[in-house]
Amino acid sequence: MLRSVLFDLDGTLVDSLEDLTDAVNHVRQQFILPPLATSAVSMLIGKGALNLLQRALPTCSSTEIERALQLFLDYNAAHIVDKSRLYPGVREMLEVLQNRGVRLAVVSNKSESLSRLILKSLGIHDCFESISGGDTFPESKPSPLPLLRVIEQQGVAPQECLMVGDSINDIQAGNLAGMATVGCSWGYGSSEELNHSVFIADSCDDLLRTIMELEMAS
Repeated sequence: MLRSVLFDLDGTLVDSLEDLTDAVNHVRQQFILPPLATSAVSMLIGKGALNLLQRALPTCSSTEIERALQLFLDYNAAHIVDKSRLYPGVREMLEVLQNRGVRLAVVSNKSESLSRLILKSLGIHDCFESISGGDTFPESKPSPLPLLRVIEQQGVAPQECLMVGDSINDIQAGNLAGMATVGCSWGYGSSEELNHSVFIADSCDDLLRTIMELEMAS
């Protein structure tokens, strides 16, 4: 029986690429570096802000990266939904799943505080009984630990869960946790990354159909 669905955040529920790009380029400007295109930043997303900045500022020292991280977090928090939007159909999909009694959680590599802020700002924070970020647990995705901790708190077994995400970090974490996985083609991950998932969804309607089919099959 499918009882719980765990969602990634950026690139899965929320299209935050432009705001993330603006935050990265704000930091690069402080270091007298030219801006990056959104397409370049999209390839750096997935393993949290520290990893993002290490890749966006490859010549910076560890001390400079620490400063850059704070600049990034402060700017991103102040401009969290300047351009970020829910993907089409997300709100409606979550409402249907809630009404069906499916338990919902967010497991992001974004910090928990920023994850909660963006979900509140976009009006879907209360859809989830659990919201965790890359700093909530000792490890982050692609480690399965965050997923396993969340479902342990829910009292749900891995085989009763589905992990939904747009990158190899999400898919690998779900696979290692023993969950079924859905790759979202509308996000930032490549088609090669999504091929590691059990299912691939091309829209929220497609994702909802997959979830409901899994419910019925169980």
